[in-house]
Amino acid sequence: MSVESTQQVATWLQKNLDWKAAEFVSALSGGNSNLTWRFRDGDRACVVRTPPANDISPTSARGIQREAQILTAIADFPVRAPAVLGWCDDATVIGRPFLVQEWINGVAITDQLPDAYAEDQGAASRLGENLVDQLAALHSVPADLPALQKLGHPERFLERQIERWLGVRGENAVRDLPELFALGEWLGRSVPPTMTPGVIHGDYHLDNTLASLERPEILAIIDWELATVGDCHMDLALMLMFWGDYRTQDPPAFQALQAVSRGACTVSRRELAGRWAETLGRPLHHMNFYMALAFWRLAAIIEGAYGLYVEGKLDSDYARGLEYDVPALLAEAKAAAAGDW
Repeated sequence: MSVESTQQVATWLQKNLDWKAAEFVSALSGGNSNLTWRFRDGDRACVVRTPPANDISPTSARGIQREAQILTAIADFPVRAPAVLGWCDDATVIGRPFLVQEWINGVAITDQLPDAYAEDQGAASRLGENLVDQLAALHSVPADLPALQKLGHPERFLERQIERWLGVRGENAVRDLPELFALGEWLGRSVPPTMTPGVIHGDYHLDNTLASLERPEILAIIDWELATVGDCHMDLALMLMFWGDYRTQDPPAFQALQAVSRGACTVSRRELAGRWAETLGRPLHHMNFYMALAFWRLAAIIEGAYGLYVEGKLDSDYARGLEYDVPALLAEAKAAAAGDW
């Protein structure tokens, strides 16, 4: 972030939040594609989220705008999420829109629990239960709210996901992955009856939340740029696919994600699925399909990043790891389709 942009955002915050002396604190890690910065004014603080300056296109701001819409729409419901403090779509400020959110002093957890949890043997289980409870709270939000009417197209939601990624991988093959197409065709033939649509996060797992530094509790769900109205079981399956000590591949794909849940005594995937279903009164009749879809869809998406690595356009530990992670995800998808999850 340039000094000039820092000053421009600070000036905007002072004017629109009635702050006296806004100052840039730091860039924050996390998020899929957007930049996240922290500002403060004395004891007050906020988070500013915006697309990268070098990635501006007619669609580049849609994720941030979607995040603003969703967070505003759910503000009156018991969903733990940052409050929206402001929205700027004036291109004269920093050249692109930005969203101002409440600052929440928490931690995104992956493979290490906070020091304060050290003596709590049940910390990971309580995090999992809280994680699924917060997901159930989100799925309890009425999907027919006026503010959500133009957000998402729930009709043929599952079919469109499968068709899209089969098409993308068919047109942009990186390597020979026959299982990807075989599983995709099975998924297309096995789509369950249409479920009542709900508000879904779209990328829900532990490290897209902020947990308390003091106790195993989820303080807020973050990174809402993929949120939409669709099938809630997809959100549940995405969370569950990285959870627990039972994975059919060793090592599992993306082994750092939710790695704190790998203890032998941690609450299981199936227990969490049952907790979600009981809270919402929703059935779990087709979870083999949804778990398979979650693994398969992620594999189909990230194979594109592996293609960039092969072409020499992307070089990182993440990209190199996809050589293993994508086939591992497909193997887990195949196992899940047969009920092994």
